[in-house]
Amino acid sequence: MKEIKITDIKGFQVGQAENQKAGTGCTVILCRDGAVAGVDVRGGGPATRETDLLHPINMVQKIHAVMLSGGSAYGLDAASGAMQYLEEHGAGFDMQVAKVPIVCGASLFDLSVGDAHVRPDKEMGYAACVDAENDTVLEGNHGAGTGASVGKLLGFEHAMKSGIGTCGIQVGDLQVAAIVAVNACGNVVDYETNELLAGVYDSHSGSVLKAQDVLFQQMDALRKLPEGNTTIGCIVTNAKLDKAQCTKIAGIAHNGYARAIHPVHTMSDGDSIFVLSSGEVEVMADAVGMLATEMMAKAIKRAVLHAESAYGLPAHSDVICK
Repeated sequence: MKEIKITDIKGFQVGQAENQKAGTGCTVILCRDGAVAGVDVRGGGPATRETDLLHPINMVQKIHAVMLSGGSAYGLDAASGAMQYLEEHGAGFDMQVAKVPIVCGASLFDLSVGDAHVRPDKEMGYAACVDAENDTVLEGNHGAGTGASVGKLLGFEHAMKSGIGTCGIQVGDLQVAAIVAVNACGNVVDYETNELLAGVYDSHSGSVLKAQDVLFQQMDALRKLPEGNTTIGCIVTNAKLDKAQCTKIAGIAHNGYARAIHPVHTMSDGDSIFVLSSGEVEVMADAVGMLATEMMAKAIKRAVLHAESAYGLPAHSDVICK
């Protein structure tokens, strides 16, 4: 058993682009030769692209990219840049008259930071694909995590800075990795120790408040949780999986969200997880699901620990977590 980078898995590339001043960006996971895919959308307020196509009963068996972006629904436009890039490189679903790249995606809400009128677009999505030609995946305030924040149960004025994180593992020949942009309404905890890492920030005490205490104390006054959240991620593996298994593992990987984010899958989150399989290693699907859950929980932790204070939001290193 050893740690690996997500880009160590053959057939996959990861690229990012962002506008630091505006506080938004995007992250693309490219699979030019195609990968079997599935998705599970659990949050109540998603912004997604081509998720219906991933239903096991539908025709297309492989996709060519997943685009994770900021910008709320506007950010879905970044996928158009990936389509252009993939077309230029001869990748896509062969329709005889043309190859059509299949690009799925999901966006999180980061319009509350930086400049709300600047969002990931086709140009930024293309730039992320060009960046994927390198082998470096930055964590924290980069890509889709550029404007990410957590702990908005009492409103954005109590939020903390989050970001994007990744984590991978190899067991024998099996490789499983996760990448996730954490923009949760709730708090983030260390899934192993239950230590509070980031969340609802009390500026008077300089500490983070427990989510359950906030909810139970405010539940008569709070009829609706603050909007503008969503955690979006992707599991990448070399396991041989079909669409139904990818879809199931996407659901299992949401256990990683549940271990690390409190509360999770709220009505104001659009929490989504994609799974991409290159189909190289025969292995028990449940083993992949177990590793996917752990990698996702670890990636969420890394997203918070690598985040730096920005846009008036404190980061983990700035506050007292109890």
